[in-house]
Amino acid sequence: MNAMNDTRTTTLRLGAALVLGCVLAAPAAAEIPAEEIARLGADLTPLGGERAGNAAGTIPEWTGGITEPPAGYSVGEHHPDPYAADAPLFVIDAGNLDEHRDLLSIGHQHLLETYPSFNMQVYPTRRSASVPQRIYDATRDIAANARLVDDGNGVGDAVIGIPFPIPANGLEVIWNHLLRYRGESVACTLGQAAVTRGGDFTLVKQSLEIELRYSLPNMTLDELGNTMILFKQETLAPARLAGDIVLVHETMNQFREPRNAWTYNPGQRRVRRAPNIAYDNPGTSADGLRTADQLDMFNGAVDRYDWELVGKRELYVPYNSYRLHSGDLAFTDILQPLHVNPELLRYELHRVWVVEATLKEGATHIYKRRTLYVDEDSWQVLVGDIYDNRDQLWRVSEAHVVNYYEKPLVWPTLEVHTDLQAGRYLAFGLDNEFPMCTWDPGLTSRDFTPAALRRAGRR
Repeated sequence: MNAMNDTRTTTLRLGAALVLGCVLAAPAAAEIPAEEIARLGADLTPLGGERAGNAAGTIPEWTGGITEPPAGYSVGEHHPDPYAADAPLFVIDAGNLDEHRDLLSIGHQHLLETYPSFNMQVYPTRRSASVPQRIYDATRDIAANARLVDDGNGVGDAVIGIPFPIPANGLEVIWNHLLRYRGESVACTLGQAAVTRGGDFTLVKQSLEIELRYSLPNMTLDELGNTMILFKQETLAPARLAGDIVLVHETMNQFREPRNAWTYNPGQRRVRRAPNIAYDNPGTSADGLRTADQLDMFNGAVDRYDWELVGKRELYVPYNSYRLHSGDLAFTDILQPLHVNPELLRYELHRVWVVEATLKEGATHIYKRRTLYVDEDSWQVLVGDIYDNRDQLWRVSEAHVVNYYEKPLVWPTLEVHTDLQAGRYLAFGLDNEFPMCTWDPGLTSRDFTPAALRRAGRR
């Protein structure tokens, strides 16, 4: 089944910004005219989405998103649902699938066809996405000068803001996802579960510490250099995996300097370089259900794919998943055989950029093709249709996002990667039974060195 034949795809009119000749090839520079940049904050949102709603009235105007938490919220709590009073507009299941195909990804169509127990509760659309004003300001400041370099393998003259709010090609869209705002630094305790066909799982408990250097206040191009993210992940449970630590220095231009990664193994009590934490190598403790570059829906180097900007379309996507995020839930309430509990999921109609990633001739990867659907309001990849080397749909990825009130920002509360061929899925980011993430936990660059890895391993 062709991923685009069944869908109505439209291209957003962006004047000189979207040129047909640029769709398949990345230009060296954005070259956005001043009149186009003036649209940011006017008919476009400050990050480049369409401010207006759709003609049918099923997508509302963006009016700033969530800027204040619900009454009674205190930092440190699981984030209460500001839309708890919403009722589903309708439920899509295998019985009425044909009525809704035009607004569903190929992956969601296959989930509904494959699993009669799966359904999609569709709620009113809430354009809740927001980020701090300084991100809006930085986006406008860098829009005229940000550029792709080294055939799109890196970004130049960009810091803090979204580099390509008016994208001209698929690479610019995916770089917006890679460089989107996710706070400055964060420390989390999260769970990952590789669920068997029968519903069994062993929870992998992990501690994550991340510094998003690209987005730090007052960051400069000189200070940023080529390192955009510092990432450390320690496995806390089960006992057979406890003590394993991964450290990653994520480089902006991985053509010039590949990702730097190290691991600490408690059995060997040694820190080793780990160049295999990239591309299609297996994800950490994921039981083979995702690749290293599938975490966060897509991460890492872009060089193995051609990135085609297909256009923009309306799609039912996971959004405002506060019910799934609730601290009142146990993990067993969420994790069921074949798929997560659909009663806890929320889908809304949003406009998304459609990017088709096709494996380059001569390149290797277990995924021949990926269709990624990117939120126009946050630049978060929300859904991914993943194809194997026979060009058969293999996996479906979902990012169930919420707006975190502390910052604010849009980030998944749970990623779900469903393997349709194996009848299994991976859930990453489970936090219901753990304390909430801590934003700005006082981390410094010294916490992300190989020496710090050795110290952490000896504790």
